[in-house]
Parts: sequence; C-alpha cells; structure tokens
Amino acid sequence: MTAGDRYSYGPYHDGPDPLAPPLDLREALADIGREVMEGSSPRSALEELLRRGTKDLPGLEELTRRLWQRRAEISRSHRLDGTLQQVRELLDQALEAERRALFPDPSDDARFAEMRLDALPSGTAGAVSELSEYEWRSETGRENYRKIRDLLGEELLESRFQGMKQALQNATPQDVERVRRMMSDLNDLLAAHGRGEDTGQQFADFMAEHGEFFPENPRDTEELIDTLAARAAAAQRMMNSMSDQQRAELNELMGQAFGDPAIAQQIAGLDANLRALRPGQDWESGRRFRGQDPLGMGEAVQAMQDLGELDELAAQLAQSYPGARLEDIDLEMLERQLGADARVDAARLAELERELRRQGLFDRAPDGSLRLTPKALRRLGEVALRDIVGQLRSRKGQRETARAGAAGEPTGASRPWQFGDTEPWDVSRTVRNAVLRSASTGSRTVTLDVADVEIAETEQRSRAVVALCVDTSWSMVQDGRWVPMKRTALALQHLISTRFRSDALSLITFGRHAGTVEIGELTALEPVWEQGTNLHHALLLAGRHLRRHPDAVPVVLVVTDGEPTAHLEADGTAYFNWPPDRRTLAMTMVQVDSLAKLGASISVFMLGAEPRLAAFVDLVARRSGGRVVAPDLDGLGTAVVSDYLRGRRR
Repeated sequence: MTAGDRYSYGPYHDGPDPLAPPLDLREALADIGREVMEGSSPRSALEELLRRGTKDLPGLEELTRRLWQRRAEISRSHRLDGTLQQVRELLDQALEAERRALFPDPSDDARFAEMRLDALPSGTAGAVSELSEYEWRSETGRENYRKIRDLLGEELLESRFQGMKQALQNATPQDVERVRRMMSDLNDLLAAHGRGEDTGQQFADFMAEHGEFFPENPRDTEELIDTLAARAAAAQRMMNSMSDQQRAELNELMGQAFGDPAIAQQIAGLDANLRALRPGQDWESGRRFRGQDPLGMGEAVQAMQDLGELDELAAQLAQSYPGARLEDIDLEMLERQLGADARVDAARLAELERELRRQGLFDRAPDGSLRLTPKALRRLGEVALRDIVGQLRSRKGQRETARAGAAGEPTGASRPWQFGDTEPWDVSRTVRNAVLRSASTGSRTVTLDVADVEIAETEQRSRAVVALCVDTSWSMVQDGRWVPMKRTALALQHLISTRFRSDALSLITFGRHAGTVEIGELTALEPVWEQGTNLHHALLLAGRHLRRHPDAVPVVLVVTDGEPTAHLEADGTAYFNWPPDRRTLAMTMVQVDSLAKLGASISVFMLGAEPRLAAFVDLVARRSGGRVVAPDLDGLGTAVVSDYLRGRRR
C-alpha cells in the first residue's frame, strides 16, 4: 500500500450487509414445517418463526423485550423537575449572596431591600417574577439571576428545537433577537400553510435565513411541521406528566425566558399552530416517572420523544395490524433507541421473510390463505428423509440405505463416487474427468484421482405399490405422536418421488372415517376431536389402490396407536364402539385377509403399549405374513422407511 492510500471503515447501511453470512432458509423452513404439522396455518407458522427467531437470529419477541427494558429504564431512572430544581438552586445562591452583601450596609435602602427579599413568595416562579425589577448589589446574585433567565430560555427553546440549548449557550442579546425573529417568521409560515396558501417560496426564504436552527434539513413545509409537531407534542406530554404544582410553576417561569415574555408567547403560538396542523399527534397522554435523576426540560422532552418512539416501534414489531410486513419497521428509529445491532437483526428478519416468500415456499389458496407450495413440501421431505438416513447409518453402521438403483438397470445418468458406493463405475466419464483435470494443471501425463470417479446410476427393475395408512385419531395428538407421523409420511413421500419414481404411493388417513390425501393436505391437517379408529375403512382404500397396480410389489404400512374401534357400514356410515365390538374386529380382519390374497404383507408400527393393541397387531401380522414394529417416536420414520425398502425388494 502506498503512502497515499487511505481507507475508512464504518457501519454499512445501504442495503443488506454484503459480508453478512447467508440466511439459513432450511432451518427456518424446518421450523415452519414443524408448526404447520402441529396444526398451525402457514401464515401463523411464519409469524411464529419471525416472533421467536432462529438459532442465530433474535426474533421480534427479543427485540420487543429490549424495547420494554429501555422504556422501563427511562421511566424508572428519571424525574421531570430538573429545570425547577436548577432554578431553585440558582435562586437560593443568589438570595444568600445578596443578603451577605446587604448585611454590612446600615442604610435604610439596604434594610428595605432585605424586607423585599424576606417578602418574596415561597414558590420559585413567584420569587423569580418578583425579582425581575430588583437592583442586585452582589455580583453573584446578579449573575445567578441572569443564569436563571438564560437557563429558562435555553430549556424552553430546547424543548421545541432539539440542539438549541447548546447553540444558545452564552447567548448575546443579538442571538436572542435572531431567535425571536425566527420564531415570528416560523409562526407566519405555519399560519399561512394552515390557511391553505402555497408556502413553497415562503419556506425556501425561511430556510435560507433561519436554516441554521434546523439541522434536520426538512425539504418542505410538511416535513418541517412533522418534525416540530413531534417535538411539541412530546413537550406537552411532558407537561401532562408533571404534578399540578410543578406544571403551574414551570408555566409561570417560562415568561422569564431570556427576560423577554415575547419568547414564551411565540412558543405558545407555535404550539397552537402545530396542534391545529397535526391533531393526530398524541397531545393528551402522560407518563409516570419514578426515578431519582432530574431531567431538564429539553432532556425531559427528549425522554418523552424516546418513549413515544418506543411505543411506535412496539406496535411495528407486534405486526398485529392488517397487511403488516417487517419492511414497515423504521430501522433508523430502531437504531436510535436500541443501537446498530438491533437494526441489523430487524433487517435480517425482514430479509428472511422476503426470501421465504420470494423463493416460492408459500402461495395463495383459493380462499386467500397462505399455504406451503410443493417446493416447500419437497424441502421438508428432504430434511425429514436426511434425518432418517442419518439414523439408519448410525444404527447399522452402513451407508445410506435409500440409494437409487441397487442391482438395477442403468438410467444413463451418473454421479460422483462417495464413500460406500457399490454401483459400477462410469468408465468413460471417469477417464474424461481425469484427462480434463490433468490438462488444467499443465501435466503431460494423465493420472486417476478419487475425485475423478463417477458411478453409473441404475433403477430398480421392479416397482412397488405402497399404501401408507396413518392413524389420525385424537390419541395421536394427545400423546405427542402427531408430528412424528407427519414427518414419517413426508420422508417416505420424498424418497419415493425422488428415488423410486415408478412406485405408486397412496397416503391414507383414518380416524372415525378413512380418506386418501395428498402430502400437502396431510402436512397441513389439523387435529380434530373425534372418537374412532377405523382401520377397516383404511385397509379397504389400501386394497383399491393395490388393485389399480396389479404388476407392482404390494407394500402396506400401518401406523397406529390403538386397536380398531370403528368400521364402515354398507350404507357408508361409520359404526363406533368402545371397547371394540367383535363385529368391528371381524370386518377389519376380512380386509386383512383380502390384502393377503393380493400378496400384500401388512407391517404395523405400533405406537402404544396396551396389551389389547399388541394382541390385535400380532394377529394382523400372522394373518398377512407381515410383521409388527414398536419404535419410539424418534425412530418411527427410520422404521417405516426401512420396512418399505425391505418390502419392495421382496
């Protein structure tokens, strides 16, 4: 780097941070999928994700907590009588110095001055007002009284114009005259605007002459009004928050600002104009301050503005109004109140919401509600299947069981070799990879590397027809089996749709009645309180599905946590009884036998430990040549997928 090269670094605010890590949509989608499978709508699931956040990203709930924490810090740390306290202290010092100066003087004038000081009102405002014409003998008294007037002027103007207090420190009479002229011109501008006049040129002239008083640099009269009205309304809320005595004292003291009553009159006129132009501002409410740190008027108004912004941000973060989007959050306001980290977190949440919508993971149902798209369902199925494959590997110490095309016919496609693959090499592609790699390095010889190896993908010669029957009775919800059941169905559907596309899968749910559903319907299926486990109806639908594919290997998988308590009558109604009726059990076994005649063995995944259930599923397995598996909830998906793979290889 040359001596002339210089670099500066600072916060990045122009759009998303280019150095920020990419958003992990997989984790977000998995969270949404879990909420949907538990019965939430996709919209509610998305809102819950944004409210709670992710592992690496705080959500709206955490940002709101920090807002309320800051709100509590402001109201519990401060009180509003700082200006009154400062004036009282300066006044007491002035009176003490004046009495010391009068005491040695034996003249009648000195005694009269002492009597006048003794007769001052007890209230601070009354005493300051009475001393407006007093001829001070002590330099300290004279200086302190001037400080009182300057302080009142600075605080009064700071309460309406942020930064004015610093600008007017050690103000000269000429400075005060400039402020008075600015206030007069400002009120003329606002009055003209209130009458509906075109104030464009008047605004430009005003800013050319008085722009130094407005660091916000408003672009037009409306922006100027917005800025001033927010501050004036906060000042009024500050006054509303004081006790009646404090408010009366402060109102009276304002007439002594810079020793010129015209300043307070101009402020009163300004407030009246702003209140008429912005009636929607909060002019009426107040706050309770319980702290010990006294705030001056300007600081108190800033505290009220901060509290107002915190309330506004809380409403934005709540997202409870129609059409709410995270883009509505005022990031600059959030940074002012909670710092740059909060701004980054909110921006990342908005980006997460935007990306979930942009990538087509949600679409609109005919009724206008949000729903998961097939793309989102595929991603959920991929995650569920990956988890199951991981369990298979850890349980058996083998590679992925759900591989494509073991001992099958070539598909013409190939893929890079991975550890554990046993498929034949695609020799031509492997050699081609080695040649290209060697040539890219400038080597004159060709060497073979593991990274060059590709294997030929194959497909199974046989196809299977699969019926997955899942229990959707209330006990599945009550005992925490609802989501594992749905994840299992997602994983199986994803495996078949991506690896065994020729297989025909039917998803069948059974409660009081049974029905065939698509994976999206099953994923979004909400729990319903109903009694009945109609396995008879489910097996009837499974048989119809198997008969449509007579050339395929039949695989029937049943996930249930209870013995049959309902069956389908001839007229289509469901008969229910508890304990199970003998006729229900008999009609269910008829369907078991019917499936056995089609060559289907039924695998039952038992999610309960009741002896009657165990006896029943054991009978089903013996009659159909199937088997019974009693997995824990974490192992349900692994058990079902393993049994499907075993069944289709028969």
